Amino acid sequence: MTEEKGTRKVDLAEAIRNKLEQKKQQAGSNKNSFQGNQTKKLTTQNNKKPNNQRRRTGGS
Repeated sequence: MTEEKGTRKVDLAEAIRNKLEQKKQQAGSNKNSFQGNQTKKLTTQNNKKPNNQRRRTGGS
């Protein structure tokens, strides 16, 4: 039988390990670099509305 060049069968467990290793390497390289462009968008901080049930129902 002839082997295909550049391709080989990879089982699922090995593929997952490879992907996880790539993610770890990217995370490690991102820690050392300055993240100036990756700031989160600020959202409004809404305060909790007061419970005015007593006022609506006449309360005690």
